[in-house]
Amino acid sequence: MAKAILLVEDDQAIAKVVSTALEAEGFEVTRCASIADRDRELGAGSFSAMLTDVMLDDGDGIQSLPRVQKAWPEMPVIVLSAQNTLDTAVRATETGAFEYFPKPFDLDELIQAVHQAVGATTKAEPEDSDAGDGLPLVGRSPAMQVVYRMITRVLRNDLTVLVLGESGTGKELVAEAIHQLGHRKSGPFVPVNAAAIPGDLIESELFGHERGAFTGAVSQAIGKFEQANGGTLFLDEIGDMPLDAQTRLLRALQSGRIRRVGGRQEIAIDVRIIAATNRDLNPMIAAGSFREDLFYRLNVVPIQMPPLRERSEDIAALARHFLKLAAAEGLPARQLSDEAIAVLSRQQWRGNVRELRNAVYRLALLARDDVIDESAVADIIEQPLTEVPLVGGGSFGAALSNWLADTSPCRGTVYHRALHAFERPLFEWALEETGGNQLRAAALLGINRNTLRKKLDDLSIEPEEYSSRR
Repeated sequence: MAKAILLVEDDQAIAKVVSTALEAEGFEVTRCASIADRDRELGAGSFSAMLTDVMLDDGDGIQSLPRVQKAWPEMPVIVLSAQNTLDTAVRATETGAFEYFPKPFDLDELIQAVHQAVGATTKAEPEDSDAGDGLPLVGRSPAMQVVYRMITRVLRNDLTVLVLGESGTGKELVAEAIHQLGHRKSGPFVPVNAAAIPGDLIESELFGHERGAFTGAVSQAIGKFEQANGGTLFLDEIGDMPLDAQTRLLRALQSGRIRRVGGRQEIAIDVRIIAATNRDLNPMIAAGSFREDLFYRLNVVPIQMPPLRERSEDIAALARHFLKLAAAEGLPARQLSDEAIAVLSRQQWRGNVRELRNAVYRLALLARDDVIDESAVADIIEQPLTEVPLVGGGSFGAALSNWLADTSPCRGTVYHRALHAFERPLFEWALEETGGNQLRAAALLGINRNTLRKKLDDLSIEPEEYSSRR
């Protein structure tokens, strides 16, 4: 006996194509185009699965799904949608949909999903959730649809996720979305930059230490694993972690237990691990600089973040989104003209979404008019990156070379001493220009406000001292 499928789709062309393909696979398809017709068909017959569009003439197909699933709990539902946002994908998944397909979809993949759905014997119960507000990811491009679908597939489980992609593509935002929308959302989200932890401090940073465990350990410290207990631990830049630190991390992941430095008792940990890297780990494994067993432990569910050049159709939405964020953080409220959007869309954005965000914040700060035109964009982002000349001739590069020759800094301190000598006047200038306003100073420099605050703390610069100078 043919499996009966209910297809709820108001686009007659799509309905015809899908129903023809399903019938060719041996399914018996009943078509309808509204929620009212859907309910009537469900009440009159029995169906092995239902495929439904989201935006129908008489309402939202997802919004009414809990009622359908309460009445027909064994019937898998596949959602089809042209509303291609992360919000839609998450709503579909959280209402218990078997699968979600953004339009345009691959017909072969859809047919395969229908076969899997009618053969499924169990179905996850829908979860109550208020997810949808403040979602961190923006974009409707096909490349982002792949990301959204992968995110929705890991929300109800604790599978380890490895987020891959170039710097600035939004890898941490993926981790935040998985945590914020998943079943661990009531627990803590603890990010840690693996590359920033020296090898000799990795155990203390990740696992904590007991008082007196080493010189300077004047009190007990709780490590990142314990801080994340019941929630999510995000290990960023995992590809830059030293080999000995990789070994210690692998041991913790394999056993599910940690031991504080200087402690005797093993502590069970309950965390979800999400890792990220902008590096290709395969050649690192071949070269022996990254452990193959750790890679397999982390690479359970890989999610590849596309570079901005592969999703240029998202630039307009991203730019407008960042303008709203800038206004919410105290920068002037601005709008972008169509011509300005066109200029932004032509850029390469080698720094990806992060670079675009910084450029938009600079526009919000520096533009003369409320409506940003193409000339304002060109003035800010199309300047060539050349050596900046110093007063009296020369360049920063030449000045740095002279400084190195004159000071002969000790080996092992060169980088930090040069950085310190360069950064202090730079941040002092930015604070002078903005009257000590850290948000405006960060936008002027093109960096994140949190980065600015950390640098000011490291350099012992007090922004309040500049608040009365303008």
